[in-house]
Amino acid sequence: MRYIDLPEHGGPEVMKMAEGEKPEPTEGEVLIRVAAAGVNRPDVFQRMGSYPPPPGASPIMGLEVAGEVAGLGEGAERWKVGDRVCALANGGGYAEYVCVPASQCLPVPEGLSMTEAAALPETFFTVWSNVFDRAGLQPGETLLVHGGSSGIGTTAIQIATALGSRVFTTAGSDEKCAACEKLGAEKAVNYKSEDFVEVVREATGDRGVDVVLDMVGGDYVDRNIQVAARDGRIVNIAFLQGARVQVNMLPVMLKRLTLTGSTLRPQPAAAKAAIAGALESRVWPLIATGEIRPALAATFPMEEVVDAHQLMESGTHIGKIVLTVDNQ
Repeated sequence: MRYIDLPEHGGPEVMKMAEGEKPEPTEGEVLIRVAAAGVNRPDVFQRMGSYPPPPGASPIMGLEVAGEVAGLGEGAERWKVGDRVCALANGGGYAEYVCVPASQCLPVPEGLSMTEAAALPETFFTVWSNVFDRAGLQPGETLLVHGGSSGIGTTAIQIATALGSRVFTTAGSDEKCAACEKLGAEKAVNYKSEDFVEVVREATGDRGVDVVLDMVGGDYVDRNIQVAARDGRIVNIAFLQGARVQVNMLPVMLKRLTLTGSTLRPQPAAAKAAIAGALESRVWPLIATGEIRPALAATFPMEEVVDAHQLMESGTHIGKIVLTVDNQ
């Protein structure tokens, strides 16, 4: 099979097309003939050498795919060869074939192309596990999403809105803010020209928000505490502006706040299977009806993976970036 090799760490130009052996599914796995693979920020970190794959995972980049089941390991009873699936991979997605635990596969939602389906798993698993499982967002509560125009952001806005929450978000341009509001955000704050703490507190009658989903870190950590309501929950999934910060913890105590966070890739298969089950029952029906759709920014043939990573690093895109695989 063809795949994207990473012979050394560095900029996008270090990635090369290569050929190697097709993987074989082991117990509980399915082999997927890949039609499309999502590009995510963790892929960039892995390429740069700061996010190594966990033990036993493929060294090939790529954490989400869509395609057809091409083989079954023992115990993968739910699926059959030819099924159209999208899957959260532990690695190996930038390739013509990848093996994935069967429990991390979901059916391609009705009405979606393979390219659209490949944009679902990584962001939808991440949002569900952090916003709904860890932070416990409920209908009628308020959510603030930082980076609203990212793949994570566009996903969080849509799911939370569809399930009955008020959503606020931040983004870095008026164009991105408009896109976030079109997806369902009540108010998108251009962080380059407005103070999101002031805007959101005013919009909530000085109450603040129940849940904050943050991938920025840095000085946002303290500002998230300021904007949180009593009994609020703040979830960090990345620290693009730094993880080491000095914070006044007194408001955390006085407001009874919960500060938490998680990473998805190292979690055990059982935890990922539970997330998959929740998504299939709660969110997949909303995708099938069109109430939620993956926001696609751009698609690139797998051979143009360098261009895809350059776009990811530019931060100019709105939504997900997907690689398409000409897998004949």
